[in-house]
Amino acid sequence: MAIGSYIHRALLQRPGPFVPDGDGGSVASWIDLVPATWKVSITPASAADLERVAPGTVISSASYIVRGYFHPGVTTLCRLVLHGRVLAITGVADPELRGVDMECGAVEVVL
Repeated sequence: MAIGSYIHRALLQRPGPFVPDGDGGSVASWIDLVPATWKVSITPASAADLERVAPGTVISSASYIVRGYFHPGVTTLCRLVLHGRVLAITGVADPELRGVDMECGAVEVVL
C-alpha cells in the first residue's frame, strides 16, 4: 500500500497491570507500545477482508480493517486509540509474510 494511504495516526496500547479504583476494587490499565504511534488506513470491513485477516475463525462482528506498516507488538490483546475512539484488535495478519505490511480486524469499543 502506498505511504500516502496511511492518513491516520493511532495510539497503540497493550493491557497493563490492574490499579486500585478507589472503591476497593481494581481496573485494568493500558500501556503504550514502543513505538506508540502507528500510521494506518482504516476502512469498513467486508466479509472477504475478514476471511483474509482471520482465516479459519468465525468473527461475529468486526467493523474495520486497519492497515499499516508491520509492528511486531500488535496482537489481539492490543487496542488503538484514534480521535477519541477506541478500537479493539480482533485479528492480525501479515498478508505477504514478509514483516513489511500488516492488516488487522478491529471493532469499536463503546466506553
